[in-house]
Amino acid sequence: MAAVALALLLLAGAGVYAVGERSGPDRAGSHSTGQGGAGSESGAPSTTAPPTASARPTPSPTRILTTAEIAQRRKAGEASAWIVDDRTDLPRRNIPTEDLWIVGDTAVQAIYKRVVAHRLSDGAQLWSVDLPTPVCETPVNAAPDGKVVIVLQNVEAWTGARCNQLRMIDLRTGKVGWHKELTETGAGDGTIIVDSAISGGTVAIVQSMKAAAYQVADGKKLYDIPLENPGKCYPGRVAGGSRLLVVADCAITALEKAYDQVREIDPATGKVRWRYRTEPGRRIGQVLSVSPAVITTAHRETHADDWRVVALGPDGKVRRTIDPRPKGFKHCGDSLNTSANAQSCREAVVGGGLVLLGGTDRVGAYDLGTGKLVWGVKSEGTSNGYYPLRVGPGRTGIVYQPGTYSDAGRVFRVGPGGVDTIKDVLRLPASTAKLEFGMAVVGENAYVGDRLVIAPAGLHGDDAQHEPRMLSFAP
Repeated sequence: MAAVALALLLLAGAGVYAVGERSGPDRAGSHSTGQGGAGSESGAPSTTAPPTASARPTPSPTRILTTAEIAQRRKAGEASAWIVDDRTDLPRRNIPTEDLWIVGDTAVQAIYKRVVAHRLSDGAQLWSVDLPTPVCETPVNAAPDGKVVIVLQNVEAWTGARCNQLRMIDLRTGKVGWHKELTETGAGDGTIIVDSAISGGTVAIVQSMKAAAYQVADGKKLYDIPLENPGKCYPGRVAGGSRLLVVADCAITALEKAYDQVREIDPATGKVRWRYRTEPGRRIGQVLSVSPAVITTAHRETHADDWRVVALGPDGKVRRTIDPRPKGFKHCGDSLNTSANAQSCREAVVGGGLVLLGGTDRVGAYDLGTGKLVWGVKSEGTSNGYYPLRVGPGRTGIVYQPGTYSDAGRVFRVGPGGVDTIKDVLRLPASTAKLEFGMAVVGENAYVGDRLVIAPAGLHGDDAQHEPRMLSFAP
C-alpha cells in the first residue's frame, strides 16, 4: 500500500492518471455527450482573460473533440474512430477505471458508482447502471453468459470502508441481479482489500488470507477454497477465464526459503487439479495466461531485475522456462506488483504456442515449447511502448504502438523476419494524437476483430483535468 501511495505521488507530479482512492463523497452533477465546451480546435484547454486583482481564475474544462469532429478531420488512410466523453461528476481526485469488458458487440466498464455499456460499432451508450457505493474490485472477465460479479464498498467513505458487497450485473442487458454481503469472522477473512476472478459460472473471492467460491447466477456459496500448509501458505490472488488459478504466498521465516504456489481449481467443485511450487526464494509475478498456464516468476530480493516466463503443462509441471532478459525485455513494464490483479500485464499476450512480450522500445515472440526467440523488433527512435494485442496466423503478432503527443499511434502486424515483415493494420488519426497519448501510456486496451479500444487508468473529478473515458479505432 505504501508503494501504491508513492506511485500516486510520482504520477500526479508527472501529470498522468493513476490508481487513486476507491472511496469518497460524490458530487451531484449531470451527464453530457461532450458536445459542449468552448476551446481550441487542437483539443487544448480553453484560454480565459487574465484575472483581475479581486477575482481568482476559474479553470475552463478541457475541450474534447466529438466523434463527428474526428470524422470530419479524418485523412486518407487513417482509421475511423469514436470517442466517449463522459461528463459524469466525480469526486475531485483521481478515480480508477476498472476492467474493460468486451461482451458481444459492447464495451463495458465500471468507474466509481456507475457501470456503462457502449456499442462497439459507433460508441453509442446502450445502458448504464448506477451503484449505491463505489466499486472496489472487478474481475478481468465476465462469465460465458455475460454476467459479472463486482465488489462494492459497504459505505461511501474515504476511510474505514470495507469491500464486502457483491452485486451481479448482466452485461448484455444492464439488468442488476442479486446482492450479497461477505461475512467477516476476524479469522483472516477481512475485506479491506479483496481480489476476484470468474471462471465458467463461478466467481472466486479472496478476502485477506482466505478464499471462497460462489455461483455467478444466484450468489450461492459453493465452497471454501482449501488452505494448504495452514500457517504458512495463504491465497493472495486469483486468475480466471477458461480455467481458475489460485496464487498463494508461502511466507517462511527465512526469505531465501519462501516460495509461491499456484493451483488450478475445478470451478464447480473446488477440487485441486494440479499445483506448481516456485523454487525457494522466488515468487509469482503475473499470470499471463490460464490456458495454457503461463506465469512470470521473480527473485524475492531483486524482484523485476531477475525474472522469468514459466510455461506449465496440463499437469502443472514446468514445460519451459524462458529468460527474456538477454534480449532486453523487462517484467510487465519493469514492475512487479504482487498485491494487485494477477492478470494485469499489458505487455504480454499468449496464443498459438507463443508468448508475445512488449516493452518501452521492443516487442518479440518466444516459442513456449523451445523457449527460443521466434522474432523481435526494436525501435531506433522515441517510443511510448509496444503492447502485444494478439497472436495472428503464421506466428505473427498484432501490436499496438501508442503515439506521442504530436504523432498518432498505429496497430501493426509483424512476424518471423522481423522488421521486414511489418505491415500497418490501423493508422490512427492525427486529430486524436494528444487524446490517445494521455490515455494509452497509462491505461487499458482491448482488441476485438480489427477494432482497438483504449481507456485511461483513471479519471479526475476536476474539470480542468478532464479527459475522455474511452477511445476506439477501426478500419
